[in-house]
Parts: sequence; structure tokens; C-alpha cells
Amino acid sequence: MRIIAIVLALAVSVVGVALFARAIAGIAGVVRLGRPVGGLRSDAPAERWKHLLAESLGHTRMLQWTKIGVAHWFVFVGFGLLFFTLVTAYGQLFDPTFALPLIGHWVVYEWASEIISWIMIISILFLMIIRFLQRNKGRDSRFFGSRTWQAVYVELTILGIGICIVVLRGLEYRLLGAETSAIHFPLTNFLFPAGISAAALATAVVWVAAIKIIISMAWMITISLNLTMGVAWHRFTAWPNLWFKRESSGRPALGALQPIMVDGKPLDFEQIEDLDPEATPLGVSKIEDFTWKGLLDFTSCTECGRCQSQCPAWHTEKPLSPKLLIMGLREHAYAKAPYLQAAEAARETLPAELRNEAARPLVGPIQVTDGLAGIVDPDVLWSCTSCGACVQQCPVDIEHVDHIMDLRRHQVLLEEEFPAELNGLFKGLESKGNPWNQSPRKRMDWAKDLEFEVPVVGDDVEDLTAVEYLFWVGCAGAYEDRAIKTTRAVAELLHRAGVSYAVLGNGETCTGDPARRAGNEFVFQQLALENAATLTEAKASKVVTTCAHCLNTLKNEYPQVGVELEVVHHTQLLNRLVRDGKLTPVAPPEGSVAGRTITYHDPCYLGRHNEIYEAPRELLDALPGSTVAEMPRNRQQSFCCGAGGARMWMEETLGTRINANRTDEAVATLAATNGHAKGAIATGCPFCRVMLTDGLAAKQADGTAPESVEVIDVAQLLLESVQRPDAP
Repeated sequence: MRIIAIVLALAVSVVGVALFARAIAGIAGVVRLGRPVGGLRSDAPAERWKHLLAESLGHTRMLQWTKIGVAHWFVFVGFGLLFFTLVTAYGQLFDPTFALPLIGHWVVYEWASEIISWIMIISILFLMIIRFLQRNKGRDSRFFGSRTWQAVYVELTILGIGICIVVLRGLEYRLLGAETSAIHFPLTNFLFPAGISAAALATAVVWVAAIKIIISMAWMITISLNLTMGVAWHRFTAWPNLWFKRESSGRPALGALQPIMVDGKPLDFEQIEDLDPEATPLGVSKIEDFTWKGLLDFTSCTECGRCQSQCPAWHTEKPLSPKLLIMGLREHAYAKAPYLQAAEAARETLPAELRNEAARPLVGPIQVTDGLAGIVDPDVLWSCTSCGACVQQCPVDIEHVDHIMDLRRHQVLLEEEFPAELNGLFKGLESKGNPWNQSPRKRMDWAKDLEFEVPVVGDDVEDLTAVEYLFWVGCAGAYEDRAIKTTRAVAELLHRAGVSYAVLGNGETCTGDPARRAGNEFVFQQLALENAATLTEAKASKVVTTCAHCLNTLKNEYPQVGVELEVVHHTQLLNRLVRDGKLTPVAPPEGSVAGRTITYHDPCYLGRHNEIYEAPRELLDALPGSTVAEMPRNRQQSFCCGAGGARMWMEETLGTRINANRTDEAVATLAATNGHAKGAIATGCPFCRVMLTDGLAAKQADGTAPESVEVIDVAQLLLESVQRPDAP
């Protein structure tokens, strides 16, 4: 009987190790098909190691979902540390009393292995229950679209290994008998009764050890035959994927978009006419146009669905799921790889199925009656708001937004396939320097009738060395009626606080954010270079802006065109002025209606993309007589307004409206806090204000929101408090 167990375990081991080695080579071969990244992923190696260890061993991203994160940590630790029990199992095939050399029956090791094994069993059962409870929930389940059999198989494997470990420990205790003490087997000494013969115990040890080995090797064989089984392979690929993340600082791939890369270097648009469009992809048109890091991203996806659970497009019945997008790209990459790896002359001899897979368009309708289906449906591609929730949530640092924007770039720049509404956006940006297609000469109209002068660079001050801040007004702040109120409020607050500033006036033009997020890198570069020249000539160094999108572009993307600026959001500057006593909010006059109840909406480009969460809240907390109520989804988990990714200028025809979803949450929060009393939805971004105002207007029109609620910028709330009649 023992011979059979030994032969089975060793035979399966030989097959498992051989297939596993072949699988690793296969994955490496697919990843190498990607384009280079030009060394941009290996800077600051010490920082990268630090953040790799923090995110892996510390589970910092996983612990955003505390209970699940804790359970996964014990499974993760068990998977690593209990490898030694697999080594022990091989020894037990030949000697049932085998113990690891040097470690032997060291009580610390034995306690640790038993405690970890039991907690791992409990943890994996907890995670299996979570998955079971998510069944039949359709799109509401984060596991919707994940391959359930693979995940369940992995979970059962872990459970089986854990059970084998504790059974082996219980058998060892009885087999060793008088040679050991129960203290060495604290959690397993009770599993089997005394009186079992030594021969039976020894045979049982050999067979359980063999079963443990067979379970482990069967897992290796299974994943080796399924290279796209990310739920298993991420245990190996997550490590390099985390180390080679975009930012060596440890931040997720948010904030700046990367420029178009050619041979690992940023594209020089002055040499664009010299490039061969066939050999030089602008964006991504084929799976091999992704960088090797992109292909590693796809390989590392665990199908956990955290990204999907936070995606505003998915939550509003649109076809975009970041998880399903990455899974689809992964399947295509691995299906097409043999074609790409074959010699060009031999490709026509490959099976028709493989040639058809290679010929499928990367972006195209997935439901077709004639021709080849696309990998990514255009509706998926253009549903993205670039809010970054997927990137922020991903435990293995997949860079979803960068990949989506690269796909958009090719569609816009070379295919000229994009939503028709963007034609007006591009036209306004190219000819008028603003997305509203307004006259550039009207950029200073917002300052009319103010009781003080707003200094303009070139007219009132020679350059910005004469003042502390450049006030970057932005297109919305100059042209959009609701945003103009914010601009005027900030200008008045800065004037009251004695802060010296100036504006560029008609010399300011759009930062290019809408163009870049829409995929039109040419227009972005045109606007960015024009602004870079203006900012350099004006000697700009410190900038304050009311627009989260302008802040992100000026702070994070203009260094790509040679301009380094210290950029602050108006809520940050105003908060400092209140703390320093230069602005003093006062309570409402006695006998007046009580202060507002306020709920704050985190703009994605202020919060997730730039991690500015506290300044707006501190300002709101400083308003006497007001009550601040948090929406359920706030800070890192805040829900998008629907305007980012150039969606502000596109019709929302699929599913329900994102801004309506967020407005519902805001109104419900106010109602739960103050009933139908006066309330405000505060924000710090003009895009958010437009979207939430429209959402609120729709709810007020159908009677589901009281007329007393309004959407207002934090700056206006502060000004309202500062200039009350009894203010000093």
C-alpha cells in the first residue's frame, strides 16, 4: 500500500514540475511580446522593494476590505510558510517520522504551523462562504463574469491542503507516542484516539502525505494547462507586477497619463511626420502594441472584481467592467501569442482558428453577423470616466485607465472612430482654446462688476514674480455660469485675506485635459505646449485653481512638457487662510434660520487622483452652525459624478445616468440627517458641480428632492459665512 502511495505522489510530482516549468516559460514568452517601457519601471529600486513588501506582506491594498483582507492575508501567509510542510510530506513518504533537518521538532515552528493551518482553514472557508453568498446576484456580484470553477478549485485546493496538514500533525502525535509531548501539538493532539497501532499510523501518514502532494501537484498541473488562470497565477505574477508599478513612490497609476511612447521614449510630436504609422503605433491597435507591463497586468488579474464593484459605469448598467475588459485582453493575448511567436512565413499554415483570432480587431463590435468580432466593444471603451476607482482598488496594481486611454488614442488619432459629440469638443479646443467653443476674448468676463480689480499678467503686473500666486481660472471657471460663481467667490476670498495673485486673462487656454482623456493626444500637446510657453514667459511657480482637472494636468502632466509648478487646490489654500486667521467664518445671526446641513462629494481628480481629501472637509467643519454628513461612498470609495474622461461632452445613452446615481445618494444622506430642512451638496470641482446640479434638477422636477437643496462649491459656502451681516 505504501509503495502505491509513493509511486503516485512521485509520478504526479514529476509531471507537475515539468509542466509548471513549461508554463512559466510560456507566460514569460507572452509578456515579452509587449513593447518596451524604456527603463521607466526600474527607478528608485529601494523604494520599489519597500512598497512591494508593504503591499504584499502588509496587504495594504487588500485591507481596504478589512474582513476579506484579513482572511486573505492568512491564506497568503499559509501558502508561503506551509511550503515547508510540503517538503516534510515528501520525507514522510519514506519515513513517517521524518522531520525537517535543523528545524526538527522545534516547538516554535510546530506551534506556528498548526496555528497558521487552522486559521488558513477558517479563512478559506470564510472566503468560500463570501463567494457562495454572491451567487445569483447577477451584475450586483463582484464575481459576475469571473470563472467560478477556477476560483472554487483553488479554494478547495487550499482547504484540502490545510486539512491534510492538521491530519498529518494529529497522526504524527500518536505515532511518536512517548517520544514527544502534547505541548508540541497544541491544536492537533486531540484528533485521533490512543490505541491505534504504530503500523496503521505509519501507513496513514504515508497516504495522507501522498494525498497532500497529489493535491498540490494537481494544482500545479491544472494552472500549467491554463495560463490565463489569474486566480492562481497571481500568486507568482503579482510580485513583479507590484515591483514594476508605474510610480516608484508606491502610488497607484493615477494622476498623470503617460505620453505616447515610441521605442520606450515619449513621442516627439515635432517629428510626427517622419514616423511610419505602420511601424509606430500611436496608442494601441493590436494586443502586441501594449507594453510588456500591460501584458503582465493582464496575466496578473485575479478576477476578484474589486474594480468592477467600484466602477461607476458598471454600477449604472453600462457594458464597461474593468475586470471583464482585462480578462478579455488576457484571453486574446494568450490565444494570439502562438501566431505572433511563429515565423512570418509559417503563419499561413497555422490552424484557421488561430489565424482568425489573430485577425480579430482589438476594438470593434463584439456582436457581429458578418466578419470577426472585436475584443473590446466601442461602448465599453467610451463608457470610462477615468475616475480611477478600478486602479485604486486593484490589489495587484493593474493600470486599467492607462490601457483604456491608449486604446482611445489609436481610435481617435488613426481610425477617427469616436463618439460624434467629441467633434464639437475638439473643434472648440483647436480653434477657441476651450471646450465650450466660446470666444477667447471673453475669458475675463467673469470678473466684471467685482468691487476690486483682478490683476492680469502683462497688464497690471509684468510677471508673476510680483505676486504670490497665479490664479488659474480654467475654462469652466471662465465660461460656465455655475463655475463662474465659484471663481468670483475665490477671487473675493483671496482679496479679503490679502493674498496677492494675478490671472493670465485672455492669455490662458485650456490645459488640454478633455482632449487627452478623449484620446486626442495631438490637441493636448498643442494646448500644453502653448500654455507651457505662456507660463514660462510669465515666470509662474505657484498656482491655485478651482478645477480638479486643471490641478491634475498642471501639477502632474505639465512636467512632461517641461513646466514644473507648485499647484494647490483652492480648498487647500482657503483652509490654510482660515487656520491662519486671515479668514474668519462666523455663525448665523441670532434668530435666523439654522445653518445648512452639508454633504460633501469628493471629485475623482481631487481625491483619488491627487489624494486631497481633508482640506475641503476641514473647511466645511470650520463653518459655524453647519452640520456635515458623509455620504456612504466617500474619500477613496467616492462615486464618480460622470464627467471625467471627457464624458462631460458625450451623451449618456446606455443604462442609467451616473450623476443621477450620485445625486440620489447625496439627497438621501441629507434627508437622513435633517429631513427636509435646508441642505447643500458641496463639491470642489466645476465638472462635478455641473453634473450634480443637473442630477438634482431632475430629481426636483419629479418631486423626489426638495427645492431647498442646492449644489454649491465649498468656496461659496465659506464666503457666505465670512460675509454674514454680523461678520467683523
